[in-house]
Amino acid sequence: MYKNILVPVDPAHGEVADRMVEVAKTLLDEGGQITVMSVIEPLPSYIAGYVREQAFQDRLKENRDAALGALQDLLERTGVAHGKAILDEGSPSPEILRVAEMMKADAIVLGSHRPDFRDYLIGSTAARVVRHAQCTVIVERTKLLAF
Repeated sequence: MYKNILVPVDPAHGEVADRMVEVAKTLLDEGGQITVMSVIEPLPSYIAGYVREQAFQDRLKENRDAALGALQDLLERTGVAHGKAILDEGSPSPEILRVAEMMKADAIVLGSHRPDFRDYLIGSTAARVVRHAQCTVIVERTKLLAF
């Protein structure tokens, strides 16, 4: 069905991430590629002033390495032979849309928690991706997912 699928995940939610990749695998054409990605949100400026710069940079590198390792583990654990892992920094929905456009994804598979009152005020990542993506978006309802 699809040749180039983007799967944005939160590595902290391993079981949910596994399920998103499994959904993508069922939709993938032979010879296609699955790209898993995660987005690290930047430290808010009102907090950055209280953090020692070098200590923060060291911790950020550790966190980035761990997150990228978790994405690579996800690909191995789910048996994706020719997958790709991307770690990005920024606000989740714009970064997901940017990467999907850049890689010419023909589908995005992502999870979404059940909406609550907060989502009606500010919207959820999944809702923003669905509204603005230039490709097919498959949303899997989950109990634990939050970006």
